[in-house]
Amino acid sequence: METIIEILKSLLDPYTYINNGGLWIILFIVFAETGLFLGFFLPGDSLLFVSGIYSKALVTAGLGMDFGPEFLNLAVLSLLIIISGIAGNFVGYWFGKKSGPALYKRKDSFLFKQKHLEKAHEFYDRNGTRTIFFARFLPIIRTFAPIVAGIVGMDFKKFSMYNMLGCIAWTVSMLFSGHYLNELVKAKFGFSLEEYIELIVISIILITTIPVIIKLFFRSDEKSIS
Repeated sequence: METIIEILKSLLDPYTYINNGGLWIILFIVFAETGLFLGFFLPGDSLLFVSGIYSKALVTAGLGMDFGPEFLNLAVLSLLIIISGIAGNFVGYWFGKKSGPALYKRKDSFLFKQKHLEKAHEFYDRNGTRTIFFARFLPIIRTFAPIVAGIVGMDFKKFSMYNMLGCIAWTVSMLFSGHYLNELVKAKFGFSLEEYIELIVISIILITTIPVIIKLFFRSDEKSIS
């Protein structure tokens, strides 16, 4: 039990990523969460928020260079994550398009659950093309939305546009919020959010995940909207 708790605590510690792969493991996590089935349980929102706080350390350690002003380091980090997120969605779309109906016959496994795919499809039906944009901000949904878009044959140009716009909005809002909120707190109150990272991460996970779980599993009988 202690080992499991220690592992969970280490996953909440941003230095776990900085010291063990740093920038590159974060880019892979973003890619996986938006393009691979195994990514649905990854903490994308909280990871980006915390990455914004440690943007300079991540970029410097990952690329071996310091771009100087905090804004430039943050901009470089944003660009790299945006590219990873967009690429992940394209992979998800391609996988859905190639796999198609076969996915709905696939048996549940540890990394794949039919219920997640079906709920993502329902969400897509209710919200149409907007799903690709808004799904970026919704845990679980963002993993399966591009796959469903591929399955239903969403127009690739429309998918590409919403994919890029959604990824830019998600990445910039999360990273910049983390970075500049931390700067504001330090300037106004004299302490850093780094002192409360675990609490912040847990709070973000709860805030972003609980509404989705309620929507998916307790309000599935709502009428569909166009």
